[in-house]
Amino acid sequence: MFKRQYIPILVTISLFALMFAAGSFRYTGFFSLQVILNLLIDNAFLLIVAVGMTLVIVSGGIDLSVGSMIALTTMVSASLVQAGWPPALVIPLVLLMGSLFGWAMGAIIHYFKIQPFIVTLAGMFLARGLCYLISINTITIDNGFYITMAQTKVSLPGGNHVSISVIIALLVLFAGFFIAHYTRLGRNTYALGGSEQSSLLMGLPVGRVKMLVYTFSGFCSALSGVVFTFYMLSGYGLHAMGLELDAIAAVVIGGTLLTGGVGYIAGTFFGVMIQGLIQTIISYEGTLSSWWTKIVIGLLLFLFILLQRLLSERRWVQRRG
Repeated sequence: MFKRQYIPILVTISLFALMFAAGSFRYTGFFSLQVILNLLIDNAFLLIVAVGMTLVIVSGGIDLSVGSMIALTTMVSASLVQAGWPPALVIPLVLLMGSLFGWAMGAIIHYFKIQPFIVTLAGMFLARGLCYLISINTITIDNGFYITMAQTKVSLPGGNHVSISVIIALLVLFAGFFIAHYTRLGRNTYALGGSEQSSLLMGLPVGRVKMLVYTFSGFCSALSGVVFTFYMLSGYGLHAMGLELDAIAAVVIGGTLLTGGVGYIAGTFFGVMIQGLIQTIISYEGTLSSWWTKIVIGLLLFLFILLQRLLSERRWVQRRG
């Protein structure tokens, strides 16, 4: 009835619907559009990072530097804004910084033939360390523009609302979807993740694709840092600790293969929403520790990795047959 590669994303969407239905039956006031919109409001920065991470993983790579880049973006933004720099100059500057950081990692991965895990791990330590060169303390932002962005609510029909951060996250989501499925870069990224050797034999620009993918991930990390700054109104070296693992978890739960070549931006969206939904259910329950969020996400990761393994083994058996 449908291709086997679509099974993980169908399972993801079904799981989200099932969890939301269960929460609606158990908790009063849970079944509402605003609850879903609140998931987006609280996880807009994670969604932005996860979109960039999806393309990286589809290409067969990994990016462990995204959480540190968010922290560095908040620190640079806070220090410059508090020093009197206008936000119209600070925001493009940090976006350029993130993009160049990603491009540099992609270039090192390609030209020096080093594993992405090692390069981006070094990038993670570098970016986190640079935060403490700026300041070891929290830098509070009292700039009017940032405060306005943090407090502005976009009204929707039915008395619902979202934040500016949600609008930015959805724009990034649509941009990522377009790049992945309707551009040459997207097609080359899937081909690269399927087999780098085959991509080289077909004459695809493997090096350029790698650098562009990591540049996009760096841009998304920096943009997520800008959104995170709106959310926290501060810069701090410990911001977004472990967020790279949350992003990877969202991508995998969304149906993207860690081995590359198969992945879905739409699936990543539901992967992020599932993480937010788990946190919301635990909050409504009231008697559970917040650590149950990590436990449930860990169990889901195990299940989705096993599902992907079973599907890939069946494809291999069928090909041999």
